[in-house]
Amino acid sequence: MAARVWIPAPLRSLTGGRRDLDARGGTVAEVLADLSGRFPGLAANVLAEGRLRALVSLYLNGEDIRLLRGPETPVCDGDRLVIVPAIADAR
Repeated sequence: MAARVWIPAPLRSLTGGRRDLDARGGTVAEVLADLSGRFPGLAANVLAEGRLRALVSLYLNGEDIRLLRGPETPVCDGDRLVIVPAIADAR
């Protein structure tokens, strides 16, 4: 299965500046593992011990994966995965 993954600006240094990547996997975790194999360190910035980091959100086709099956959420060909890091309020 191939999905399109949007990489946020703070993580693009790990992907050679690329913001859109194609990745393979049957689940979100497998997609992240595929990316991490090609771009070391990427998955470590999104997952910790197999769980989604508290300050990162992942959206699969517009739905928060925390409300689905987390990293084990199934991924189909053509799906869109968006990585969104938290933005702190400096007030």
